[in-house]
Amino acid sequence: MRAVCPGSFDPITRGHLDIISRAAEVFSEVVVAVGHNTTKNYLFDFGERVELARDAIANLENVRVEPIRGLLVDFCRQHDARVIVKGVRFGSDFDYELQMSQLNRQLSGIETVLLPAGREYGTISSSMLREVAHNGADISAFVTAKVNAAVLAKIAEN
Repeated sequence: MRAVCPGSFDPITRGHLDIISRAAEVFSEVVVAVGHNTTKNYLFDFGERVELARDAIANLENVRVEPIRGLLVDFCRQHDARVIVKGVRFGSDFDYELQMSQLNRQLSGIETVLLPAGREYGTISSSMLREVAHNGADISAFVTAKVNAAVLAKIAEN
């Protein structure tokens, strides 16, 4: 069964990779859907986020990255995916994802599986890491080497 792990991945973190790799152990194929939310200010442009995600998951045989524009449920239908996999860190994540899962199921019949974040990276978020990096701290423990280099380069541009 094919599953979709959606997100903006700005940047993709080891926390994201934990959820993606665990989903890859449960499902025969996982599509990482890199999306664009018009309400967010991104560090990386859409193409950069897709490429960084592709590099980060390169060692996972049954995982691929695809860009998503539009509704997640339409993307799932186009890719013949019957399940959405989301990671949850805190109660607020759960509350939000529960609402989204109910809406997605009502719209399409697609189920959502919520995976609790792993202990090691469960409290980090991309936005936190961007802020930490902007203030000169080392985020290399939380992202791949290529993502870390890209973050440092992007910050140096600004």
